[in-house]
Amino acid sequence: MMQLLVRWAVLALGVTIATNVVPGIHCDDVSTLIVVVVVLSFFNAVLRPLLVLFALPFIFFTLGLGIVLINAGLFMLVGKLVDGFTVATFWSALGGSVIVGVINIFLGRFVKKTEAPRGGKPASRPPKNDDDVIDV
Repeated sequence: MMQLLVRWAVLALGVTIATNVVPGIHCDDVSTLIVVVVVLSFFNAVLRPLLVLFALPFIFFTLGLGIVLINAGLFMLVGKLVDGFTVATFWSALGGSVIVGVINIFLGRFVKKTEAPRGGKPASRPPKNDDDVIDV
C-alpha cells in the first residue's frame, strides 16, 4: 500500500511539473490533480497493456516510438475526461507524457522498492527491478 502511495506521489509530481513546463497543459487545483493521478494510474494498469499488445507490430517497427505515442494518447484522453485538467494539443500531451515518464524513471531509481513477506520481516532477496517500463 505504501509503495502505491509513493508511486502516486511521484506521478503527481510529474504531472505538476508538466503543467508548469509544457504550454497547453493546465490543472485547476489539488483535488483535480488527485483525480488525474488516479485516472492515469488506472489507464496505465488496464488500458495501456491492451494498447501495447494491439500495437506491438507498430512498436516493433518504430523501435519503441509507439509506446511514447500510446503514453501521449492516454495523457490526452485523461485531459478530455477529467474536468479542470486540460491538454490543448497532441504535442502538449506528448511533451507532458515525456516529462512524466522522465520524472518516473529518475525518481523511481531513488525510491527503494522492497517487498516484505506476510510476516512483516524485510525480504532477504534483492528488490525486483521494474525500471524497463515507463509509466505515465
